Amino acid sequence: MPKKARKGRRKQKRSRRSRYAALLALVVAVPLLVIALNNQPSEEDNGLVAEIFYSPFCGCCKEYVKYLRGNDVRVEAYEVNDPSKVKLELDIPRSMWACHTLKIGGYYVEGHVPIEVVYKLLEEKPDIDGIALPGMPAGSPGMGGVKTEPFIIYAISDGEVSVFAEV
Repeated sequence: MPKKARKGRRKQKRSRRSRYAALLALVVAVPLLVIALNNQPSEEDNGLVAEIFYSPFCGCCKEYVKYLRGNDVRVEAYEVNDPSKVKLELDIPRSMWACHTLKIGGYYVEGHVPIEVVYKLLEEKPDIDGIALPGMPAGSPGMGGVKTEPFIIYAISDGEVSVFAEV
């Protein structure tokens, strides 16, 4: 075979290999790009990410999760058999306990706290451990019923309790 013909075949093989390599790169890169873009916060996403811990038997907790998601909070929900363990680990005073505990922005949020109070907490960044709306007040987010009086949300710092907000 003449020298020129062999060079031509080698060139074709290299060209084919280059095309395969490029195709392989696309096959790998495109899905990775799609995954990366899907994990980026959208313009509507406020970047809030939270973890919530509650009993699998609590319907109002599931409603609170829906409420948070409806307010652009990305929620990782954890059904736990004993929610009191989370409260004890976070050193939440028993008088402040509610049915679920939320962790967000380095704070805990105990109970059915309205989102505007959560935003206030995250904007002001007070030197506290967390906030709480004890019990399960009627008309609070995720709860049924009608609100009959202002909700008093408490700030908790090292076990000390004070009023954080009234809504």
